[in-house]
Amino acid sequence: MSQEGYDKLIAELKRLEGIERPKASAAIAEARDKGDLSENSEYEAAKEAQAHLESKINQLKLAISEAKIVDTSRLSSDSVQILSKVEMTNMANKARMTYTIVSESEANLREGKISIQTPIAQGLLNHKVGDEVEVKIPRGVIKLRIEKITVG
Repeated sequence: MSQEGYDKLIAELKRLEGIERPKASAAIAEARDKGDLSENSEYEAAKEAQAHLESKINQLKLAISEAKIVDTSRLSSDSVQILSKVEMTNMANKARMTYTIVSESEANLREGKISIQTPIAQGLLNHKVGDEVEVKIPRGVIKLRIEKITVG
């Protein structure tokens, strides 16, 4: 995981614990004040929202505890690896694509960041500039040529 990705996880955890958790507790207290809990759907909804929030907090804590920050200065652009930015050409339609390969929690397609777990990333790993790789995706097999590899 990149330092940036790790910092985002920490910030999200602080936001959930410092802002969202108190909001959830306040919503439960407000619903509880409305009377009979056995028929209080607002109370049930608030309790369910709190349980979902706590689950999310626990998942974030686990991701943070298991995170390994990659020192980008030690990465090479000789072959595709995590945190590589890869420019490639789809050989079927000559479309150019650029993706950065990141950890699962950092993946964001709008930012051009794909998870190392995806078929495309798996197919590109350890290949070099000029290599043509066949990648099995849900719609079949695509052939990609690696044009450029940079780090970060």
